[in-house]
Amino acid sequence: MRLTPTVIKCKAAVAWEAGKPLVIEEIEVAPPQANEVRVRILYTSLCHTDVYFWESKGQTLMFPRIYGHEAGGIVESVGEGVTCLQEGDHVLPIFTGECGECSHCKSEESNMCELLRINSDRGVMLSDGKSRFSKDGQPIYHFLGTSTFSEYTVIHFGCLAKINLAAPLDKVCVISCGLSAGLGATLNVAKPKKGQSVAVFGLGAVGLAAAEGARISGASRIIGVDMNASCFEQAKKFGCTEFVNPKDHEKPVQEMTDGGVDRALECTGSVRAMISAFECVHDGWGVAVLVGVPNKDDEFRTHPFKVLSERTLKGTFFGNYKPRTDIPGVVVHEQGAGSGEIYHSFRPFLRDQQGIRFNARREVSPMHFLLGCLEHYLEYRIDGITIRLWVLSERTLKGTFFGNYKPRTDIPGVVEQYMNKELEVEKFITHSVPFSEINKAFDLMLEGKSLRCIFSLDA
Repeated sequence: MRLTPTVIKCKAAVAWEAGKPLVIEEIEVAPPQANEVRVRILYTSLCHTDVYFWESKGQTLMFPRIYGHEAGGIVESVGEGVTCLQEGDHVLPIFTGECGECSHCKSEESNMCELLRINSDRGVMLSDGKSRFSKDGQPIYHFLGTSTFSEYTVIHFGCLAKINLAAPLDKVCVISCGLSAGLGATLNVAKPKKGQSVAVFGLGAVGLAAAEGARISGASRIIGVDMNASCFEQAKKFGCTEFVNPKDHEKPVQEMTDGGVDRALECTGSVRAMISAFECVHDGWGVAVLVGVPNKDDEFRTHPFKVLSERTLKGTFFGNYKPRTDIPGVVVHEQGAGSGEIYHSFRPFLRDQQGIRFNARREVSPMHFLLGCLEHYLEYRIDGITIRLWVLSERTLKGTFFGNYKPRTDIPGVVEQYMNKELEVEKFITHSVPFSEINKAFDLMLEGKSLRCIFSLDA
Protein backbone atom coordinates (compact mmCIF):
# COMPACT_ATOMS: atom_id res chain seq x y z
CA MET A 1 0.00 0.00 0.00
CA ARG A 2 1.44 3.34 -1.06
CA LEU A 3 1.91 5.84 1.75
CA THR A 4 0.46 9.33 1.42
CA PRO A 5 3.27 11.82 0.66
CA THR A 6 4.06 14.31 3.41
CA VAL A 7 6.00 17.57 3.61
CA ILE A 8 9.73 17.14 3.02
CA LYS A 9 12.45 19.37 4.48
CA CYS A 10 15.48 19.82 2.25
CA LYS A 11 18.15 22.24 1.10
CA ALA A 12 17.60 24.72 -1.72
CA ALA A 13 19.45 27.69 -3.20
CA VAL A 14 17.07 30.60 -2.69
CA ALA A 15 17.28 33.95 -4.48
CA TRP A 16 15.98 36.57 -2.05
CA GLU A 17 16.81 39.62 -4.17
CA ALA A 18 17.64 40.42 -7.80
CA GLY A 19 21.32 40.01 -8.56
CA LYS A 20 22.27 39.08 -4.98
CA PRO A 21 24.05 35.80 -4.16
CA LEU A 22 21.81 32.78 -3.67
CA VAL A 23 21.49 31.46 -0.11
CA ILE A 24 21.42 27.78 0.79
CA GLU A 25 18.36 27.41 3.01
CA GLU A 26 16.41 24.60 4.61
CA ILE A 27 12.92 24.75 3.08
CA GLU A 28 9.70 22.76 3.15
CA VAL A 29 8.43 21.07 -0.01
CA ALA A 30 4.73 20.18 0.04
CA PRO A 31 3.36 16.92 -1.42
CA PRO A 32 2.36 16.85 -5.09
CA GLN A 33 -1.26 17.67 -5.88
CA ALA A 34 -3.36 16.56 -8.88
CA ASN A 35 -1.27 16.05 -12.04
CA GLU A 36 1.93 16.86 -10.16
CA VAL A 37 5.09 14.91 -9.40
CA ARG A 38 7.63 15.43 -6.64
CA VAL A 39 11.14 14.81 -7.90
CA ARG A 40 14.39 14.29 -6.06
CA ILE A 41 16.97 16.29 -8.00
CA LEU A 42 20.36 14.57 -8.20
CA TYR A 43 22.13 16.85 -10.68
CA THR A 44 21.37 20.29 -12.03
CA SER A 45 23.24 22.82 -14.14
CA LEU A 46 23.27 26.57 -14.61
CA CYS A 47 21.82 27.99 -17.83
CA HIS A 48 22.12 31.60 -19.00
CA THR A 49 18.33 31.87 -18.67
CA ASP A 50 18.67 31.39 -14.92
CA VAL A 51 21.21 34.21 -14.79
CA TYR A 52 19.05 36.45 -17.00
CA PHE A 53 16.01 36.22 -14.74
CA TRP A 54 18.08 36.32 -11.54
CA GLU A 55 19.48 39.67 -12.67
CA SER A 56 15.87 40.82 -13.33
CA LYS A 57 16.81 43.62 -15.70
CA GLY A 58 13.39 44.56 -17.02
CA GLN A 59 11.60 41.38 -15.96
CA THR A 60 8.81 41.10 -13.42
CA LEU A 61 10.33 41.07 -9.93
CA MET A 62 9.37 37.85 -8.15
CA PHE A 63 11.27 37.02 -4.98
CA PRO A 64 12.07 34.93 -3.04
CA ARG A 65 12.45 32.38 -5.81
CA ILE A 66 14.15 29.07 -6.55
CA TYR A 67 15.74 29.04 -10.01
CA GLY A 68 17.05 26.14 -12.08
CA HIS A 69 15.57 24.23 -15.02
CA GLU A 70 18.31 21.95 -16.43
CA ALA A 71 18.44 18.83 -14.29
CA GLY A 72 18.12 15.10 -13.85
CA GLY A 73 16.28 13.40 -11.04
CA ILE A 74 14.20 10.51 -9.71
CA VAL A 75 10.45 10.49 -9.10
CA GLU A 76 9.81 10.47 -5.33
CA SER A 77 6.00 10.56 -5.37
CA VAL A 78 3.11 11.35 -7.70
CA GLY A 79 -0.17 13.20 -7.23
CA GLU A 80 -3.69 12.21 -8.14
CA GLY A 81 -4.27 11.51 -11.81
CA VAL A 82 -0.63 10.83 -12.73
CA THR A 83 -0.43 7.47 -14.50
CA CYS A 84 2.51 7.94 -16.86
CA LEU A 85 5.13 8.12 -14.10
CA GLN A 86 5.80 6.19 -10.92
CA GLU A 87 8.19 6.26 -7.99
CA GLY A 88 11.74 5.46 -9.09
CA ASP A 89 11.45 6.65 -12.69
CA HIS A 90 14.35 8.74 -13.97
CA VAL A 91 13.25 12.05 -15.45
CA LEU A 92 14.51 15.27 -16.99
CA PRO A 93 12.51 18.36 -15.97
CA ILE A 94 11.69 20.58 -18.96
CA PHE A 95 10.85 24.30 -18.79
CA THR A 96 8.01 23.80 -21.26
CA GLY A 97 5.54 20.96 -21.35
CA GLU A 98 3.40 18.55 -23.29
CA CYS A 99 -0.08 18.02 -21.87
CA GLY A 100 -0.96 15.64 -24.70
CA GLU A 101 -4.49 16.99 -25.06
CA CYS A 102 -4.36 20.45 -26.68
CA SER A 103 -4.31 21.15 -30.41
CA HIS A 104 -0.56 21.88 -30.35
CA CYS A 105 0.27 18.62 -28.60
CA LYS A 106 -1.91 16.67 -31.04
CA SER A 107 -0.24 18.34 -34.02
CA GLU A 108 2.94 16.81 -35.40
CA GLU A 109 4.10 20.30 -36.37
CA SER A 110 4.17 22.06 -32.99
CA ASN A 111 5.57 21.73 -29.49
CA MET A 112 3.88 24.91 -28.17
CA CYS A 113 1.59 23.28 -25.59
CA GLU A 114 -1.30 25.61 -24.78
CA LEU A 115 -1.39 24.57 -21.12
CA LEU A 116 2.28 24.19 -20.26
CA ARG A 117 4.28 26.41 -22.60
CA ILE A 118 6.94 28.52 -20.92
CA ASN A 119 5.67 31.24 -18.61
CA SER A 120 8.37 33.12 -16.69
CA ASP A 121 5.82 35.23 -14.79
CA ARG A 122 4.05 32.28 -13.21
CA GLY A 123 5.58 31.44 -9.84
CA VAL A 124 2.93 29.03 -8.60
CA MET A 125 1.45 25.68 -9.58
CA LEU A 126 -1.39 25.46 -12.08
CA SER A 127 -3.72 23.24 -10.07
CA ASP A 128 -4.40 25.64 -7.20
CA GLY A 129 -2.33 28.78 -7.80
CA LYS A 130 -0.13 28.08 -4.78
CA SER A 131 3.58 27.40 -4.28
CA ARG A 132 4.84 24.05 -3.05
CA PHE A 133 7.91 25.72 -1.50
CA SER A 134 8.05 27.60 1.78
CA LYS A 135 10.41 28.63 4.54
CA ASP A 136 9.08 29.29 8.02
CA GLY A 137 5.62 29.68 6.53
CA GLN A 138 6.69 32.14 3.81
CA PRO A 139 5.93 30.94 0.26
CA ILE A 140 8.83 30.78 -2.21
CA TYR A 141 8.09 31.23 -5.90
CA HIS A 142 8.67 28.56 -8.52
CA PHE A 143 10.63 29.25 -11.73
CA LEU A 144 9.59 27.99 -15.18
CA GLY A 145 7.62 25.24 -13.48
CA THR A 146 10.83 23.38 -12.56
CA SER A 147 12.92 25.07 -9.80
CA THR A 148 15.71 22.51 -9.83
CA PHE A 149 18.07 24.38 -7.47
CA SER A 150 16.43 22.36 -4.70
CA GLU A 151 16.98 18.82 -3.47
CA TYR A 152 13.26 18.21 -4.02
CA THR A 153 10.88 20.01 -6.35
CA VAL A 154 7.29 19.64 -7.55
CA ILE A 155 6.58 19.67 -11.29
CA HIS A 156 3.55 19.11 -13.53
CA PHE A 157 3.81 15.64 -15.07
CA GLY A 158 3.66 17.17 -18.55
CA CYS A 159 7.02 18.87 -17.94
CA LEU A 160 8.89 15.66 -17.16
CA ALA A 161 10.58 13.48 -19.76
CA LYS A 162 10.90 9.86 -18.61
CA ILE A 163 14.28 8.54 -19.73
CA ASN A 164 16.39 5.39 -19.83
CA LEU A 165 17.33 4.25 -16.30
CA ALA A 166 20.85 3.49 -17.54
CA ALA A 167 21.50 7.07 -18.71
CA PRO A 168 23.95 8.92 -16.41
CA LEU A 169 21.99 11.82 -14.93
CA ASP A 170 25.15 13.84 -14.31
CA LYS A 171 25.66 13.97 -18.09
CA VAL A 172 22.22 13.92 -19.70
CA CYS A 173 20.85 16.62 -17.40
CA VAL A 174 22.21 19.21 -19.86
CA ILE A 175 19.90 17.83 -22.56
CA SER A 176 16.86 19.33 -20.82
CA CYS A 177 17.37 22.87 -22.17
CA GLY A 178 20.19 24.55 -24.10
CA LEU A 179 21.68 21.53 -25.80
CA SER A 180 18.33 20.42 -27.19
CA ALA A 181 17.37 23.97 -28.21
CA GLY A 182 20.46 24.34 -30.40
CA LEU A 183 20.67 20.75 -31.62
CA GLY A 184 17.01 20.63 -32.58
CA ALA A 185 17.16 24.00 -34.31
CA THR A 186 19.64 22.49 -36.74
CA LEU A 187 18.32 18.93 -37.06
CA ASN A 188 14.59 19.68 -36.95
CA VAL A 189 14.27 23.17 -38.42
CA ALA A 190 17.26 24.23 -40.54
CA LYS A 191 17.74 20.64 -41.76
CA PRO A 192 21.00 21.12 -43.66
CA LYS A 193 21.77 18.50 -46.26
CA LYS A 194 25.04 16.61 -46.37
CA GLY A 195 27.71 18.78 -47.96
CA GLN A 196 25.92 22.10 -47.39
CA SER A 197 27.34 25.13 -45.59
CA VAL A 198 26.11 26.40 -42.23
CA ALA A 199 26.80 29.60 -40.31
CA VAL A 200 26.22 29.76 -36.55
CA PHE A 201 25.93 33.18 -34.91
CA GLY A 202 26.94 33.03 -31.25
CA LEU A 203 29.18 30.30 -29.88
CA GLY A 204 27.75 29.85 -26.41
CA ALA A 205 26.26 26.52 -25.33
CA VAL A 206 23.20 26.85 -27.59
CA GLY A 207 25.25 27.93 -30.61
CA LEU A 208 27.74 25.11 -30.11
CA ALA A 209 24.83 22.67 -29.89
CA ALA A 210 23.62 24.05 -33.22
CA ALA A 211 27.10 23.49 -34.64
CA GLU A 212 27.03 19.95 -33.27
CA GLY A 213 23.79 19.42 -35.16
CA ALA A 214 25.43 20.67 -38.35
CA ARG A 215 28.32 18.27 -37.78
CA ILE A 216 25.92 15.35 -37.29
CA SER A 217 24.10 16.40 -40.49
CA GLY A 218 27.32 16.19 -42.50
CA ALA A 219 27.72 19.89 -43.29
CA SER A 220 30.92 20.53 -45.25
CA ARG A 221 31.51 24.03 -43.87
CA ILE A 222 30.46 25.19 -40.41
CA ILE A 223 31.29 28.86 -39.93
CA GLY A 224 31.29 30.10 -36.34
CA VAL A 225 30.51 33.80 -35.91
CA ASP A 226 31.26 35.46 -32.58
CA MET A 227 32.80 38.69 -31.30
CA ASN A 228 34.76 36.74 -28.66
CA ALA A 229 37.74 35.23 -30.46
CA SER A 230 38.70 33.20 -27.38
CA CYS A 231 35.82 30.78 -27.99
CA PHE A 232 36.98 29.79 -31.48
CA GLU A 233 39.39 27.08 -30.34
CA GLN A 234 36.73 25.43 -28.22
CA ALA A 235 34.23 25.54 -31.09
CA LYS A 236 36.43 23.21 -33.15
CA LYS A 237 35.37 20.38 -30.84
CA PHE A 238 31.79 20.93 -31.99
CA GLY A 239 32.51 20.77 -35.71
CA CYS A 240 33.24 24.41 -36.60
CA THR A 241 35.63 24.51 -39.54
CA GLU A 242 36.01 28.29 -39.89
CA PHE A 243 35.64 31.29 -37.64
CA VAL A 244 34.99 34.97 -38.11
CA ASN A 245 34.73 37.99 -35.85
CA PRO A 246 32.06 40.31 -37.30
CA LYS A 247 33.93 43.33 -35.93
CA ASP A 248 36.61 42.69 -38.55
CA HIS A 249 34.28 42.59 -41.56
CA GLU A 250 31.27 44.40 -42.97
CA LYS A 251 29.63 41.24 -44.32
CA PRO A 252 31.87 38.43 -43.08
CA VAL A 253 29.91 35.35 -44.12
CA GLN A 254 29.04 36.73 -47.55
CA GLU A 255 32.73 37.46 -48.10
CA MET A 256 33.64 33.85 -47.33
CA THR A 257 31.00 32.19 -49.49
CA ASP A 258 29.74 32.30 -53.05
CA GLY A 259 26.46 34.11 -52.58
CA GLY A 260 25.87 33.07 -48.96
CA VAL A 261 25.54 29.94 -46.86
CA ASP A 262 22.83 27.33 -47.25
CA ARG A 263 21.72 27.56 -43.63
CA ALA A 264 22.26 30.05 -40.80
CA LEU A 265 21.33 29.81 -37.13
CA GLU A 266 21.16 32.87 -34.86
CA CYS A 267 21.81 31.89 -31.24
CA THR A 268 22.44 35.20 -29.44
CA GLY A 269 19.08 36.96 -29.21
CA SER A 270 20.60 40.08 -30.78
CA VAL A 271 18.36 41.69 -33.40
CA ARG A 272 21.48 42.75 -35.33
CA ALA A 273 22.63 39.14 -35.42
CA MET A 274 19.16 38.03 -36.52
CA ILE A 275 19.29 40.41 -39.44
CA SER A 276 22.85 39.35 -40.31
CA ALA A 277 21.87 35.68 -40.21
CA PHE A 278 18.95 36.29 -42.55
CA GLU A 279 20.97 38.37 -44.99
CA CYS A 280 23.89 35.92 -45.16
CA VAL A 281 21.91 32.93 -46.46
CA HIS A 282 21.90 32.21 -50.18
CA ASP A 283 19.04 33.60 -52.20
CA GLY A 284 16.84 30.99 -53.81
CA TRP A 285 17.15 28.36 -51.09
CA GLY A 286 18.80 29.81 -48.01
CA VAL A 287 17.16 29.21 -44.63
CA ALA A 288 17.83 31.29 -41.51
CA VAL A 289 16.61 30.05 -38.13
CA LEU A 290 16.17 32.30 -35.09
CA VAL A 291 17.05 30.47 -31.87
CA GLY A 292 18.21 33.19 -29.47
CA VAL A 293 15.64 34.87 -27.23
CA PRO A 294 15.50 38.66 -27.77
CA ASN A 295 14.89 41.33 -25.18
CA LYS A 296 11.18 41.79 -24.62
CA ASP A 297 11.15 45.31 -26.16
CA ASP A 298 13.05 44.38 -29.35
CA GLU A 299 11.21 44.47 -32.66
CA PHE A 300 12.04 42.76 -35.88
CA ARG A 301 9.22 44.68 -37.51
CA THR A 302 6.90 41.97 -36.30
CA HIS A 303 7.83 41.09 -32.73
CA PRO A 304 10.58 38.42 -32.57
CA PHE A 305 8.55 36.23 -30.20
CA LYS A 306 5.98 35.78 -32.98
CA VAL A 307 8.70 34.28 -35.16
CA LEU A 308 10.03 32.22 -32.27
CA SER A 309 6.57 30.68 -31.92
CA GLU A 310 7.41 28.60 -34.99
CA ARG A 311 5.78 30.80 -37.57
CA THR A 312 7.58 30.84 -40.91
CA LEU A 313 8.26 33.86 -43.08
CA LYS A 314 9.04 32.71 -46.59
CA GLY A 315 10.19 34.76 -49.53
CA THR A 316 9.28 33.99 -53.11
CA PHE A 317 10.28 35.30 -56.51
CA PHE A 318 7.94 34.72 -59.45
CA GLY A 319 6.06 32.07 -57.47
CA ASN A 320 9.24 29.93 -57.38
CA TYR A 321 8.51 28.90 -60.97
CA LYS A 322 11.41 28.07 -63.30
CA PRO A 323 10.39 30.00 -66.44
CA ARG A 324 11.19 27.45 -69.16
CA THR A 325 10.48 24.36 -67.06
CA ASP A 326 7.32 25.27 -65.16
CA ILE A 327 5.44 28.05 -66.96
CA PRO A 328 4.35 25.85 -69.92
CA GLY A 329 2.67 23.60 -67.38
CA VAL A 330 0.86 26.56 -65.82
CA VAL A 331 -0.44 27.62 -69.24
CA VAL A 332 -1.73 24.11 -69.89
CA HIS A 333 -3.38 24.04 -66.48
CA GLU A 334 -5.08 27.40 -66.95
CA GLN A 335 -6.28 26.56 -70.48
CA GLY A 336 -7.71 23.28 -69.26
CA ALA A 337 -9.61 25.10 -66.54
CA GLY A 338 -11.07 27.54 -69.03
CA SER A 339 -9.50 30.47 -67.23
CA GLY A 340 -8.35 33.74 -68.74
CA GLU A 341 -5.40 35.80 -67.56
CA ILE A 342 -3.37 34.44 -64.65
CA TYR A 343 -3.31 36.63 -61.53
CA HIS A 344 -1.05 36.40 -58.50
CA SER A 345 -2.19 37.65 -55.12
CA PHE A 346 0.27 39.38 -52.80
CA ARG A 347 0.36 42.12 -50.23
CA PRO A 348 2.60 45.05 -51.19
CA PHE A 349 4.43 46.91 -48.45
CA LEU A 350 3.63 50.53 -47.59
CA ARG A 351 6.19 52.62 -45.78
CA ASP A 352 5.33 54.98 -42.95
CA GLN A 353 7.30 56.74 -40.24
CA GLN A 354 7.33 53.66 -38.03
CA GLY A 355 8.56 51.19 -40.63
CA ILE A 356 6.62 48.83 -42.88
CA ARG A 357 3.03 47.66 -42.74
CA PHE A 358 0.93 45.49 -44.99
CA ASN A 359 -1.68 47.12 -47.20
CA ALA A 360 -5.03 45.56 -48.03
CA ARG A 361 -4.97 42.54 -50.31
CA ARG A 362 -5.25 43.27 -54.01
CA GLU A 363 -4.76 41.47 -57.28
CA VAL A 364 -1.90 42.27 -59.61
CA SER A 365 -0.95 40.91 -62.99
CA PRO A 366 2.08 38.63 -63.40
CA MET A 367 4.24 41.42 -64.83
CA HIS A 368 3.19 43.84 -62.12
CA PHE A 369 4.00 41.16 -59.55
CA LEU A 370 7.38 40.38 -61.12
CA LEU A 371 8.46 44.02 -61.26
CA GLY A 372 6.93 44.94 -57.93
CA CYS A 373 8.62 42.22 -55.96
CA LEU A 374 12.01 43.54 -57.03
CA GLU A 375 11.25 46.80 -55.26
CA HIS A 376 9.81 45.61 -51.95
CA TYR A 377 11.57 44.71 -48.80
CA LEU A 378 11.20 44.70 -45.03
CA GLU A 379 12.87 47.73 -43.50
CA TYR A 380 14.19 47.75 -39.96
CA ARG A 381 15.66 50.70 -38.05
CA ILE A 382 17.99 50.22 -35.11
CA ASP A 383 20.18 52.90 -33.55
CA GLY A 384 19.52 55.17 -36.50
CA ILE A 385 20.64 52.56 -39.05
CA THR A 386 18.22 51.47 -41.76
CA ILE A 387 18.44 47.80 -42.72
CA ARG A 388 16.47 46.27 -45.57
CA LEU A 389 15.50 42.62 -45.63
CA TRP A 390 14.92 41.26 -49.11
CA VAL A 391 12.36 38.62 -48.21
CA LEU A 392 11.14 38.18 -51.78
CA SER A 393 14.38 36.55 -52.95
CA GLU A 394 13.37 33.04 -51.91
CA ARG A 395 15.15 33.09 -48.60
CA THR A 396 13.32 31.56 -45.63
CA LEU A 397 13.27 32.87 -42.07
CA LYS A 398 12.12 30.38 -39.43
CA GLY A 399 11.55 30.59 -35.72
CA THR A 400 12.10 27.70 -33.34
CA PHE A 401 11.19 26.98 -29.74
CA PHE A 402 13.16 24.34 -27.82
CA GLY A 403 14.48 22.94 -31.08
CA ASN A 404 10.91 21.94 -32.06
CA TYR A 405 11.19 18.99 -29.69
CA LYS A 406 8.09 17.78 -27.87
CA PRO A 407 9.36 17.33 -24.29
CA ARG A 408 7.82 13.99 -23.33
CA THR A 409 7.71 12.49 -26.82
CA ASP A 410 11.09 13.50 -28.26
CA ILE A 411 13.58 14.19 -25.45
CA PRO A 412 13.87 10.51 -24.43
CA GLY A 413 15.02 9.88 -28.00
CA VAL A 414 17.74 12.55 -27.69
CA VAL A 415 18.96 10.75 -24.58
CA GLU A 416 19.07 7.52 -26.61
CA GLN A 417 21.19 9.31 -29.22
CA TYR A 418 23.70 9.93 -26.45
CA MET A 419 23.47 6.36 -25.21
CA ASN A 420 24.12 5.12 -28.75
CA LYS A 421 27.19 7.38 -29.01
CA GLU A 422 25.57 9.42 -31.78
CA LEU A 423 25.68 12.57 -29.65
CA GLU A 424 28.40 13.88 -27.36
CA VAL A 425 27.29 15.79 -24.27
CA GLU A 426 30.40 15.65 -22.07
CA LYS A 427 32.10 18.42 -24.05
CA PHE A 428 29.31 20.83 -23.06
CA ILE A 429 30.16 20.33 -19.36
CA THR A 430 33.13 22.56 -18.57
CA HIS A 431 32.87 22.86 -14.78
CA SER A 432 31.53 21.13 -11.69
CA VAL A 433 31.16 22.66 -8.22
CA PRO A 434 29.52 21.58 -4.96
CA PHE A 435 25.92 22.70 -4.56
CA SER A 436 27.01 24.76 -1.56
CA GLU A 437 29.21 26.83 -3.91
CA ILE A 438 26.52 27.49 -6.52
CA ASN A 439 27.37 31.19 -6.68
CA LYS A 440 30.76 30.33 -8.20
CA ALA A 441 28.87 28.98 -11.21
CA PHE A 442 27.15 32.34 -11.67
CA ASP A 443 30.55 34.06 -11.60
CA LEU A 444 31.98 31.65 -14.18
CA MET A 445 29.07 32.22 -16.56
CA LEU A 446 29.11 35.99 -16.16
CA GLU A 447 32.85 35.96 -16.90
CA GLY A 448 32.25 33.89 -20.05
CA LYS A 449 34.35 30.99 -18.76
CA SER A 450 31.69 28.32 -18.55
CA LEU A 451 29.39 26.52 -20.97
CA ARG A 452 27.67 24.35 -18.37
CA CYS A 453 28.53 23.95 -14.71
CA ILE A 454 27.08 20.91 -12.94
CA PHE A 455 26.05 20.74 -9.26
CA SER A 456 25.59 17.46 -7.47
CA LEU A 457 22.70 17.41 -4.97
CA ASP A 458 23.20 13.70 -4.27
CA ALA A 459 24.71 14.21 -0.81
